[in-house]
Amino acid sequence: MTERERRLIESLSNAKAPSGFEDETVAIVREALQDVCDFEEDGLRNLYIRRRRNTGGKPVLMLDAHSDEVGCMVHSIRPNGTLRIVGLGGWNKATLPGTQVLIRNRDGEWIPGCIAAKPPHFMSAEEKAHGGIAEIRDLCVDVGATSQEEAENVFGVRIGEPVVPATRFSADERNGLLFGKAFDCRIGCAALAEVMRTIADEDLNVDVVASLSSQEEVGERGAKAAVNRIRPDIAIVFEGCPADDTFTEPYAVQTRLKGGPMLRFMDVSVIINPRYQRFALDLAAQEGIAAQASVREGGGNDAAVIQQLSGAPAIVLGVPVRYIHTPACIASEFDYEETVRLALAIIRRLDAARIKSF
Repeated sequence: MTERERRLIESLSNAKAPSGFEDETVAIVREALQDVCDFEEDGLRNLYIRRRRNTGGKPVLMLDAHSDEVGCMVHSIRPNGTLRIVGLGGWNKATLPGTQVLIRNRDGEWIPGCIAAKPPHFMSAEEKAHGGIAEIRDLCVDVGATSQEEAENVFGVRIGEPVVPATRFSADERNGLLFGKAFDCRIGCAALAEVMRTIADEDLNVDVVASLSSQEEVGERGAKAAVNRIRPDIAIVFEGCPADDTFTEPYAVQTRLKGGPMLRFMDVSVIINPRYQRFALDLAAQEGIAAQASVREGGGNDAAVIQQLSGAPAIVLGVPVRYIHTPACIASEFDYEETVRLALAIIRRLDAARIKSF
């Protein structure tokens, strides 16, 4: 991994951009690719990234990664100055109490707070039995205010503002490990950006248009608009996908850290085009690229929307991430690198005849 790529992943992981508030992600990727690509945006904050070597008249390959992260929104302010919140996406709620967070205030500043965790001294026996874990609607964020008036007038808090974990990125370069938040799907955004940079001046048999799609964590909403704009003939979706190697029986592990990208045959939202899927897996084997196959019983992703709305075949290259949808995640540089390698190998072999064969 180059230092440039590591810095991009760091910036994207630290970006404060939950569903509906993707501005920082969009700005970072625009800056990273401004010398080699052209851009458009829409009202959903989808970012469309076009290769300047596109000629028209060729099949359109859509590259997609979602720009949002799981987060929260301020619902209301209680009389004691704490903030009631609602979730933006599917949190592992057990990880939230005690988490340090940042809340955007009316001046656009991100102020610190924490998700309140009741001390065990005040828990009932029933609460202790369940670890004191509540529904997100029952949690609150504390910024240190002592009243609603202080929260509003001194701290500048208002309803409808985003809340994200205060986790900061770090890297263990010796062991090739990345630590941070929002690797679902910021590590996918970084892989997409690196692919677009690499193919910028290549002669290809497809025209490539990428999208950083918004609001994936709340129902693939941005991708629905992106499909209508791009009208792809085929697609590759980049993801940060849940690693299962620390809690699954060994025989069932399908997404291990340092095992390469995970390509799913299905999840709750989609059954992947099997011919395209096998082509990608066979190509990985031929090229000596690490890859893993999985059959998922949960989850969802933008490939479902792309296939359903366009009829175009799509595959998902998922960078394994331990503990996604929590404030603290772990990913591997090796898995990111192999994801980029496989995407490039696929792109360089696509043409109209092969796409039609899928």
